[in-house]
Amino acid sequence: MPVPLFDTKTPLAPLRETILERVAAAIDAGRFILGPEVAAFEQELAAYVGVSHAVGVGNGTDALTIAARALGVQAGDEVVVPSFTFYATAEAIAAIGATPVFCDIDHDTRNITAETVRPALTPRTRAIVAVDLFGMPAEIPAIRDAFGLPVIEDAAQALGASLDGVRAGALGDVATFSFYPSKNLGAFGDGGAITTDDGELAERVRALRFHGSRDKQNFEYVGYNSRLDELQAAILRVLLPQIDAWCDGRRAGVQAYIDAGLAEHLTLGGAPLGATPAWHLYVATHPQADAKLELLAAAGVQARGYYRLPLHRQPAMAPYLAAGGGAPELPVTDELARTNVALPISPVFTREQADEVVAALAAG
Repeated sequence: MPVPLFDTKTPLAPLRETILERVAAAIDAGRFILGPEVAAFEQELAAYVGVSHAVGVGNGTDALTIAARALGVQAGDEVVVPSFTFYATAEAIAAIGATPVFCDIDHDTRNITAETVRPALTPRTRAIVAVDLFGMPAEIPAIRDAFGLPVIEDAAQALGASLDGVRAGALGDVATFSFYPSKNLGAFGDGGAITTDDGELAERVRALRFHGSRDKQNFEYVGYNSRLDELQAAILRVLLPQIDAWCDGRRAGVQAYIDAGLAEHLTLGGAPLGATPAWHLYVATHPQADAKLELLAAAGVQARGYYRLPLHRQPAMAPYLAAGGGAPELPVTDELARTNVALPISPVFTREQADEVVAALAAG
């Protein structure tokens, strides 16, 4: 049987009737912009993450831009970001007029560390973006302690993860989420959120998402029209209570891979001490990664290589590298970009599917 990279349909099937009822109720209520569903979802998300404030926005990219603006990042500032991540992480910083400065990552966790950040710091560094890549929480407390700079936690792939008992979304000064449909908590369209314990920062975020205004009359900032949709919030409220069980299913899927003997064919990564990953993706490595992907595709297994061209080698980022003398040397990033193999994983991934994936790899 084919093994999909993402199985978003099966976990939703038991919730379909409830979702339709909640959407119908929201339509009947007639409050479509920042209505009661958004307000309730914000409260529920904040409670789940363990912070005081959650603010719904239009998407995960806007969440990053607005979070950086709320921290005071502006044109001319520098923000350290990993190069091995989705383009939006750097794009959101560049959209402000600030300069993304790329740093390397740890090979096993795929995340930045204090050691990889240090060479990228300059007197113009205003903040650091730490991505919880593939659902693995980054070692953000150590980064904050090392440098005393604000850390934006890009937790788009990590809802349900934790580090030393602190949930992803509560590790940085401010955190951002995406509810893109394939995420661990996926909407039926775009959506995002910003979480923080800082009340003043949360108020700036709320103003920035609504044209820079707190009351629709007075405009303090040149802001954005970026609001979580009321219907999406209604759907997300049905799904959020499932997130722990869904993440447990993903963790069971990873264990199924290990039990099936995946390590005999691919090199597996590792987690920081005290980390509980959410496993948005399960990514291993191999020197001949593309050949392994061809093997898997021939067997009906959907797998792919992520971020083959890392951000410091993307054409649009070239102008931001010029001031620093060109593309930095990021050897771990370049290696992982070339060798990574993202394998199927979902809340309902089974041992039988793991056996199929491993058998396909063994056939080569």
